[in-house]
Amino acid sequence: VQLQASGGGLVQAGGSLRLSCVVSGEPIARFNVMGWHRQAPGKQRELVASITSGGGGRENYADSVKGRFTIFRDTARNTVLLQMNSLKPEDTAAYYCNGDHAKARYTYWGQGTEVTVSS
Repeated sequence: VQLQASGGGLVQAGGSLRLSCVVSGEPIARFNVMGWHRQAPGKQRELVASITSGGGGRENYADSVKGRFTIFRDTARNTVLLQMNSLKPEDTAAYYCNGDHAKARYTYWGQGTEVTVSS
């Protein structure tokens, strides 16, 4: 199983980016939860958003991104995406996708993709 994150870059405050996490080796439906975390320099990794495979895809967001970020799944492409709008300099971080595999009871992580928001 591999998770490949991409889509990061440099953007001005107020701009948008869309991050993609392509999963290979397992259909995303076999992950109980998939999510995006971020880690800024000198700070702990924090959950940004997550989405469940069941229950119609329940979404959960950090308070700091509610109303600006949207997590969604593209099952045809076996991909989980994070649409980030109205970006702020404090959103600058390395963003990581992860998935909690239901049967393996293991959390898989992708490599980080860097997001830099300039003021």
